[in-house]
Amino acid sequence: MAAVIRNLIRNKSLNPLLKTESIPVRCYASANRVKPFKKVGISDKARNDARAAEMRSFAAGVEEEGALEVGQQIKSLGQSLASRGYLRPSKPYSPPEGVQQKILDLAKSSNIGNPKQKFASNQQKFDFLAACFSAFKHGVPNSRLHEIESVEDTLEFYATPVDTTLPLDALKTVELPENLYIQHEYIRFHPETDTMFGGKSAFPKSSTIVTGLKYKDKYKGHVAKKSWP
Repeated sequence: MAAVIRNLIRNKSLNPLLKTESIPVRCYASANRVKPFKKVGISDKARNDARAAEMRSFAAGVEEEGALEVGQQIKSLGQSLASRGYLRPSKPYSPPEGVQQKILDLAKSSNIGNPKQKFASNQQKFDFLAACFSAFKHGVPNSRLHEIESVEDTLEFYATPVDTTLPLDALKTVELPENLYIQHEYIRFHPETDTMFGGKSAFPKSSTIVTGLKYKDKYKGHVAKKSWP
């Protein structure tokens, strides 16, 4: 209705009714008028694709120049794995007595004469390492297979002990300074076992919940009662 009245005023069709000759004509802009077009910014996907294309072009240029050394990618991968932590899923290993002679005997049974000579084929390497695994119950991990190129390398691997003791547990056997004490078995509050103050804690609203699967059987959790909410 408002639009119709504005059109009538603009066309001066209501002048006889209003008994006036001069009525100012005003054009009112609608509140829902078309807003100016806003330029769409680059999304995260487009930015990531552009960055990936830039990195690929840079890597291709570096390879053409010959700046990448042989084994550089493997070395960087090893550094990345080593920086992730010390808790590796490996089993402890102690070299048995006469490990050198046992490996040399296994090499002779695999028709390998020179310990310093590289393996003739991958099949020969596989058979020899499989025999070593059966004898020592300790296998070469996939991350180190590229390092084993001869019987001498295999001897060095099987002569190296593997210690899976955590650094914190290793401190149990170390003589610490007099002003330093490490509590390896920490104490968790539980109202059923800590009855010195009637099972009351200094933090009555705080719960001691054990979420780890490893320590659920070792430590008992406790859910504190809350009056509100």
